[in-house]
Amino acid sequence: MIPFTDEELIPAVSGVIEKVRPSIKLDGGDIKLIGIKNGQVFVQLQGACVGCASSGTTLKYGVEKQMKILIHPDITVINVPVGQESNWEQMGV
Repeated sequence: MIPFTDEELIPAVSGVIEKVRPSIKLDGGDIKLIGIKNGQVFVQLQGACVGCASSGTTLKYGVEKQMKILIHPDITVINVPVGQESNWEQMGV
């Protein structure tokens, strides 16, 4: 159980996204915070990351790993596919 409200997580999550963004941009991609619900962080990989075979690895071993280290070990990150931004709250567990 994450001891923070979703609202309290926003600044920390945004900070981690800004930290990993430069490495994602090096490959022509980008990352956008869509929302946070029940400790699950919903992001959207953009640019060259869309459809890239390595995007899952980038998400789990780059973005999520940093959030687990810097924020809380129980945090999870879920990619919201392009076109599904309005349905993000129905995704996850």
